[in-house]
Amino acid sequence: MADVRLSGWGWRHAGRSEYALRGVDLRIDAGERVLLLGASGAGKSTLLHALAGLTGPDGAISGEQEGTLLVEGRPADRRRGTVGLVSQDPDSQLVMARAGDDVAFGPENLGVDPDRIWPRVARALNAVGFPYDHRRSTGALSGGEKQRLVVAGAMAMRPRLLLLDEPTANLDPEGAALVRGVLQRLSAETEATLVLVEHRVAEVVDLVDRVVVLEPGGGVVADGPPARIFDRHGAELAERGVWVPGREPEPSVAPAPGGAPVLAAEGVSARTPGGLGMRGDGRRTVLEDVHLEARSGTATALVGANGSGKSTLLTLLAGLDRPHRGAVVPRGPLAEADRRPLYRWPARRLARNVGTVFQHAEDQFVTASVREELALGPRVSGLPPARVGAGVDELLQRLRLEHLADVHPYTLSGGEKRRLSVATALGSGPANAPCVLALDEPTFGQDTRTWRELVDLLAALRAGGSAVLMATHDPLLQHRFTDVRVRVGGAGVHVDEGRTT
Repeated sequence: MADVRLSGWGWRHAGRSEYALRGVDLRIDAGERVLLLGASGAGKSTLLHALAGLTGPDGAISGEQEGTLLVEGRPADRRRGTVGLVSQDPDSQLVMARAGDDVAFGPENLGVDPDRIWPRVARALNAVGFPYDHRRSTGALSGGEKQRLVVAGAMAMRPRLLLLDEPTANLDPEGAALVRGVLQRLSAETEATLVLVEHRVAEVVDLVDRVVVLEPGGGVVADGPPARIFDRHGAELAERGVWVPGREPEPSVAPAPGGAPVLAAEGVSARTPGGLGMRGDGRRTVLEDVHLEARSGTATALVGANGSGKSTLLTLLAGLDRPHRGAVVPRGPLAEADRRPLYRWPARRLARNVGTVFQHAEDQFVTASVREELALGPRVSGLPPARVGAGVDELLQRLRLEHLADVHPYTLSGGEKRRLSVATALGSGPANAPCVLALDEPTFGQDTRTWRELVDLLAALRAGGSAVLMATHDPLLQHRFTDVRVRVGGAGVHVDEGRTT
């Protein structure tokens, strides 16, 4: 078990004028299970990184620290061997080419007896429901499969302090239930201290015995047992954007009538990339003979298990990759720009007509500030400076990024990065949005306020005639906003008209 003590603690990221957190006084006793809550950008991930020893004088994250933060009575950056961290971005934690080697990496670095490492690896992979054997190439995994692997890696280390930053956010319902089951068994079988960040509170509240609420730029504003916190502070927390059970957002978004097709997948097949090394995994078929239309003024959700091919299909529909067989072809107004299959379009023409949000937001950031990131696409497209500036200002305001306009995109929180990536997909603003929007997990990391604002923005784009395509595990997004649900699995698709319940 590991105990945590913070006194007057604060952290300011390098290049920022404001503190992410300040004046934090917090005590977590050994063996406690704590859920950290707060609005998007409240500093939850920052606190987890600090507890993992990634900040401070010798930390990997640069910035300015004040106050004290101790794990087991010592600075956190001197207790890294006792701490396991699962961050929001699984790619940032994968270090080996094969799945089993990646899970074994932590125990090996801790000096665990070699005879005990691989039994640990096997148990951890089995616990999280990893669907392949230990030789699976990490480069061939989907985002959700990578997330399961990272959780397994943290579990194999058997840390005394386990830090989890939205560990189920990119998982399908079955995978999320498996991970929650692992955490439930952890509570029953070990005495490890647990600090968890999750936006969907209702699904994890039974796993914790304490809730701590953080204030953006400040410290702890509420602390206590879950029932007492939600009973006394539920309305106030919901107003701040916290996902309080029973107080989920209910946007008034009417179903869209839809219009003419704007693109179509015609007999599309796709295969995974080959594994690394001479004994890498063979390629396998992910999608086979897919026929699908996307219509203007319609929101389509691609749903299915991790590894089913949702992101692969979205990438093909966006024209960012060439199918193994078949083609994605433009229809209607999109065909007026170019009648060739989308993968053959020049990059500038594709970007002007198809806005894309990648699964990992950092993959699409190329400038040094939020404002420059929003202005880059419209400027390259040749829009007048006045229109570029007006569109950027509108997006900054609508997506609550105004106070971050001059900071580096890489220093944003996970939810802020997601909102910025959505904004960059809109070109010069909602009034000049692309004909097609292809969004991978667009609501990842959002609090209730920013979730509602994203849905309202997407609804306005849909009403303006854009075809909105989304790969998502968000059940509320499917229920409140989706017009067509495409279930991806078994190398094929099945189309359901209407919203889910």
